Amino acid sequence: MKREISKHEVMNLLLEACPSYKPYYEENLGDDGEQLIYIDIMEFVAHLIELYKQNQINEFPKIFEVIELLHTDGDDFVKESATIGLLESIQNMSGDEINPDVFKKYLKPESLKWWNHLDDFWNGKTQWVGVPRK
Repeated sequence: MKREISKHEVMNLLLEACPSYKPYYEENLGDDGEQLIYIDIMEFVAHLIELYKQNQINEFPKIFEVIELLHTDGDDFVKESATIGLLESIQNMSGDEINPDVFKKYLKPESLKWWNHLDDFWNGKTQWVGVPRK
């Protein structure tokens, strides 16, 4: 059986792909050295959007490879976090200043599928987004 990525590995994978975020992340860790994953992801997405606005996209290929890996190799929680946390935050947080679709060109196949599924959800074409419940 293939080992799945757990939620405790997500931020380390993102930090490896995006070293420019590491100083901010370490500076803002809670006293116990950990935050809630969705808060971490939202703050990471804010950094990602800021990088795009400054045309500092050299880390994007690795970042979006990790996002794909989270979708393909994550446990159910991680897969859902990759969609509902990362992709949905990119769509919602970039929308005022940047057309979120500028990020689509960086998405790999599985991530793009979930990006499009989010679009379908917000456009009323589907009623559910996320890992199917067992």
